[in-house]
Amino acid sequence: MPFVARRANPERPMSRTIALERRPFRHACRLLIRSLAVEPFADQLGLVGTTIADKYAVESVVGQGGFAVVYRAIHNVWKRPVAVKVFNALGDVAPEQRKKLLDDFIQEGALLADLSERSAAICQARDIGTLTTPGGHDVPYMVLEWLEGKPLDAILEEERARNAPLRSLDAAVRLLDPIAEALALAHKKGIAHRDLKPANVFVLLDASGEVAGMKLLDFGIAKVVQDAQKMGFTKTAGHVTSFTPLYGAPEQFTRTYGATGPWTDVFALALVTAEIVSGREAMVGDSLVQLACAAADDRTRPTPRTLGVAVSDEVEAIFQRAVAVSPSARWPTAGDFWNALRVAVIGDPMAAASSPRSSGGGPAALATSDTIVDTGPHGPAPAAATALPPSNPSLAQIAPAPRATSRAPIVVAAALAVVAIGGGVAFALRRGSTPAPLPSTPPPPVVASSAPPAPACPPGMIAIPGGEFFMGSDEKDAFDFEKPAHKVKLSPYCLDELEVTVAQYKECSDRGACRRAGKENDWPDIKPAQRKIYDALCNINDAEAKATHPVNCVDWAQAREACEARGARLPTEAEWELAARGTDGRFYPWGDDPPSARLLNACGKECVAWQKKHPDPDHPPAFMYDADDGFANTAPVGSFPEGKSRYGIQDMVGNVWEWVADYYADYEKAAATAVDPKGPASGADRVIRGGAWNGAMPAWVRPSFRFHVAPTARSYGYGFRCAKSL
Repeated sequence: MPFVARRANPERPMSRTIALERRPFRHACRLLIRSLAVEPFADQLGLVGTTIADKYAVESVVGQGGFAVVYRAIHNVWKRPVAVKVFNALGDVAPEQRKKLLDDFIQEGALLADLSERSAAICQARDIGTLTTPGGHDVPYMVLEWLEGKPLDAILEEERARNAPLRSLDAAVRLLDPIAEALALAHKKGIAHRDLKPANVFVLLDASGEVAGMKLLDFGIAKVVQDAQKMGFTKTAGHVTSFTPLYGAPEQFTRTYGATGPWTDVFALALVTAEIVSGREAMVGDSLVQLACAAADDRTRPTPRTLGVAVSDEVEAIFQRAVAVSPSARWPTAGDFWNALRVAVIGDPMAAASSPRSSGGGPAALATSDTIVDTGPHGPAPAAATALPPSNPSLAQIAPAPRATSRAPIVVAAALAVVAIGGGVAFALRRGSTPAPLPSTPPPPVVASSAPPAPACPPGMIAIPGGEFFMGSDEKDAFDFEKPAHKVKLSPYCLDELEVTVAQYKECSDRGACRRAGKENDWPDIKPAQRKIYDALCNINDAEAKATHPVNCVDWAQAREACEARGARLPTEAEWELAARGTDGRFYPWGDDPPSARLLNACGKECVAWQKKHPDPDHPPAFMYDADDGFANTAPVGSFPEGKSRYGIQDMVGNVWEWVADYYADYEKAAATAVDPKGPASGADRVIRGGAWNGAMPAWVRPSFRFHVAPTARSYGYGFRCAKSL
């Protein structure tokens, strides 16, 4: 099969191809583009002419990059083409690390299979396995559906070259509906794509050259690439990234902005939409550094108006939030963003995600928590515990758009011919083929819908979508007060991304809306020696130096009053737990990995050293992890972005225990799902959640763990955050 390369418009110097050649990873891109222009891809692995797993007869190479080679093969039983994606990085990492990389690849394949069964807009995974190349290398492969059509970036480039009319925002939204729905489905499961771009949006074309649907490609490849990089993989002479800088969010260039997640896809989806309606890339830069600066420049955001497109104030505000520099200021998921945009532009929310197409499931998730001894949360170092190590596994309806009138021959490409090459893209074309345009309509002025905008959370808060989850735990090592696990259904609400700080609380008390934070500890049976040790840790005693630390030494009533002073409230116990664990039942806010010094502020070496200098006879020194997390006591809020919950809430565990609204009582076995529970109507104690900086027991930072104390108690280890109903 002959191949030709897509070429840039010579009158458009910042076209995607030329811009990529100027960047630090240009070597991989230039070599790939040259090979496309001169000859078919070289068969690096020597698989053409062989049969994989006794059923996939390999015909040709259709795409290759730094991490994978994609072959066209024929299924010997079905007699139909398939795409076989062979991950070729294992030979470049140490032998002891290959198993981990292989397990990750298999898990990502299972993830793709699970998602593709639930959405017709996600490229379908059909098989996975390992093979031995003629050169004797063991490599994993994935079999995917063969797609007929072209990547969206190719079509947009061709339209620019011939000065085709731009699409209206209405047409762009309808065009991208299947992609947004696929992302919304993944985000509901806590899964992010992390490399959304036009090259990973595949436009299906029928025999007459008309648009037949859309497919989202390369789910999971970003994580595999990141893992390979961590293991020292250096396949090309240039720098290889696990995302495409032209569509990168600030947190992908530097983790100082926080962790990546669904909000990262929201940023990219907004850029892709803006590019379609404006006819030009939303971010401009000749280098990785320039693009990083553009992504984080809060003076100019890449919105439709910035790109010269006339939109309503409502639509511009929706895009402004989608491309906010801070991840916490963005729409938390693609579903949230697309619903708001659809209501503003079309007047209707998103359709339901595509129906499942076949039976099957994703990867299993198995883990066990640590066993601990309960000694109470007051003291800085609970008694040491015997722990069991955690165990982890190794392992749409398409919204119709106006039809194009063109009857051009179709272009054929493998499902994942776009491979991870550090932001470079390539695709195979039949020689002599004519570009098949996407539907376009003249751009009428965008008028805001009369429908009210979707409710938004105040600045500093993140929307929690609510839903059903199992509150509590039935694990064999769970405490009685965590049992039984019971079904709860919550309405959407907002929650502070960060714990309330000393500066925020002091501002409230300075203007008379809150009582002053305590400068001393006070809990039942506190001893004079403990006051002497811990009173200095009340952060208000050094309000300037500890301005960004969580406020502590406040009782339940003070926490409630501070929230009410800003039109909010304390979260219920159920709201706190959902925000911490999500609906997937994870063991910790960040997932199932055990607590570590990079994920939270609990007791490490630095904490134990402090305890030895300030001995408390009731609580001998003990640590949760044998490492230094950088903070002997409290840490500035947001210091551990890798420990975020699936919704982007930070410091849900560690740093300080957090007051919630409920009185304490043991759970009762409920016969029906509890809807928006608020706890018992009365009681002696209030609930605190999440553990503190001196926690030595992993069980304390499980989202299901709960403790209760007198509401009048004030401790160096007690703080709070606020919630608000939507």
